[in-house]
Amino acid sequence: MSKVTVVGAGNVGATCANVLAVNEVADQVCLIDIKEGLAEGKAMDIMQTAQLMGFDTIVEGVTNDYSRTAGSDVVVITSGIPRKPGMTREELIGVNAGIVKSVAKSVLTYSPDAILIIVSNPMDTMAYLALHSLGLPRNRVIGMGGALDSSRFKYFLSKALKCNANEVEGFVIGGHGDTTMIPMKRFATYKGMPVSQLLEPEEMDEVVKQTMVGGATLTGLLGTSAWMAPGAAAASVVESIVKNQMKMIPCSIALEGEYGYNDITIGVPALIGRNGMEGVIEIELNEEEKALFDASAAAVKKTIEALKGLNVL
Repeated sequence: MSKVTVVGAGNVGATCANVLAVNEVADQVCLIDIKEGLAEGKAMDIMQTAQLMGFDTIVEGVTNDYSRTAGSDVVVITSGIPRKPGMTREELIGVNAGIVKSVAKSVLTYSPDAILIIVSNPMDTMAYLALHSLGLPRNRVIGMGGALDSSRFKYFLSKALKCNANEVEGFVIGGHGDTTMIPMKRFATYKGMPVSQLLEPEEMDEVVKQTMVGGATLTGLLGTSAWMAPGAAAASVVESIVKNQMKMIPCSIALEGEYGYNDITIGVPALIGRNGMEGVIEIELNEEEKALFDASAAAVKKTIEALKGLNVL
């Protein structure tokens, strides 16, 4: 009997719970929120589609009672305020750090062996906070940002190629931020063919640019952070864990010497399976990519230092 808890019944959390249910990733999904009735209402709404969508997963909504999350294999943490137009992820740190730490402690009280998927922003920093404030091994704390950024990269590649997005491969590494992510254009392929052979350099550069501002573009259009793709991205990481799929998913992982870094959580390709992060895939970066990764790591470390200054670790 598999169980997944999603903390935060806002747009992202509810979407994640819905995708988990529709795809029957787990037998049970617990959706929990601090706001009275919100999780219960979202869960009921999802369950009223069960006979329409043909799924058997049971989704339960709970208000602030973490004992109901007991026995969870995976916990997705979406809690915190969303990014508003013009707001950087770094500006979220002071507000969201306390929320994420409190939530993580609460879920681990009842599910001490759970693997944590961090969605709350600034995501790399919140993953670092969860890891170091709780003393967990690094395989059990995963930031999902790279999964989302890579999905956006493949979307923009498919638009430029005018092809089916499911036939495009591509991934993003680095920090989960508009200026810190690194779409790996050298490794992008369409049906095995390098995309660099199919698009002009200026077209590829435009795809990279669109990917990097993908979140900000949606925030400007929607008036708040996006939720469909973020929720689905988090669910995809959960599925690889629960079903032991061993998929290569770019995620924010604590590095222990890989890529030349320690004491940082940042997006890198990782194998995701039953034990969470099963291994970091260390690709050889060229000179340009290494420079971009170093700059991204410096930006993430700066935010981590700001976190340390709050004395929440």
